[in-house]
Amino acid sequence: MQPIALYVHWPFCVSKCPYCDFNSHVRDKIDQAAWMRALAADVLYENDLLADRTIGSIFFGGGTPSLMPPATVAAIIDTAAKSWTFADDVEITLEANPSSVEASRFADLAAAGVNRASLGLQSLDDAALRMLGRAHSVDEGLAALAIAQQQFDRVSFDLIYALPGQTVEAWDIELQRALGFGTTHLSMYELTIEPGTRFATEVREGRMTPLNSETAAGLFEHTRSVTAAAGLPAYEVSNHAVPGAESRHNLTYWRYGDYAGVGPGAHGRRGGMATVRHKKPENWLSAVERNGHGLASEGVLATGDRAREALVMGLRLTEGIDLAATASRIGVKPDAMLDNARFDALVSQGLTWRDGDRIGVSERGMLLLDAILAEVAR
Repeated sequence: MQPIALYVHWPFCVSKCPYCDFNSHVRDKIDQAAWMRALAADVLYENDLLADRTIGSIFFGGGTPSLMPPATVAAIIDTAAKSWTFADDVEITLEANPSSVEASRFADLAAAGVNRASLGLQSLDDAALRMLGRAHSVDEGLAALAIAQQQFDRVSFDLIYALPGQTVEAWDIELQRALGFGTTHLSMYELTIEPGTRFATEVREGRMTPLNSETAAGLFEHTRSVTAAAGLPAYEVSNHAVPGAESRHNLTYWRYGDYAGVGPGAHGRRGGMATVRHKKPENWLSAVERNGHGLASEGVLATGDRAREALVMGLRLTEGIDLAATASRIGVKPDAMLDNARFDALVSQGLTWRDGDRIGVSERGMLLLDAILAEVAR
């Protein structure tokens, strides 16, 4: 069987960013010892159900996992290592804010076993960072990037584009600068106004005007062209890497492999089961102390739901999916996953492609990915 992935959610942040709809929370006090014990217990619960599997990757996400004490990170990795067999090239990623306080922990995090860092730089412009509600400056972020590159085997960082009023020329300057830092992986996210965020309120009240869709599309296309020319082609809608430096953890999601999710609000997929942890941190912590795990629900996914999920996730990838192999793994016929007539109509328009059993969305089609998925998924 293929190696599985382990996702560990740390839900706490110093402050809530105005664009963020993730399960993140601000708390004055955190009982670090209790959280260390609870996360380790949640890991052990998943191990009992997946005891025969090898771990290919661990991902500490959030929230802001770089706020975790390195001792907690080490305890979780050690618990997983005692419970599971690690792949020889196991990838252990931790998301980090690029502040000087958190960068000071990078050496200890590397010593704990983290070998890949994902930094939330978000912008290389101080005015944009203020607009995005980020606490760090460009200089502070770049200093943290330099420390991360010294401490971790692999480093990625995030940028957000399509900000209000942003031009292709301004974004190109920032993008070219980002490519000059020598990382082998970049995540480039178009700013999306998510319901329930502060930005959504500002748009509704007329205090913020999102970038128009035509300009945003131009920025998307420019990003893919420039990164490809620089040797970091897009391998997923928003992710770019030197070939071989892709996020192995995220590829598990997009290729619809099994993964265990622990911590508040974490989702998992294992053996056809869908798992969801309690979302509110206090509720999750109480559940673990009471039950030995933080599960809010788990249940068998209907075959049709698994087929749709596999299609929706896989078509995000530049490599597409092997439709016949994926359908066989799930236990359905390929026709049960895909509306072939609609898909082939999009092939004729240059928005999707077929190559034997492998199907995918074209470069141009990625601009319309959500609409394509709604059109072709059974």
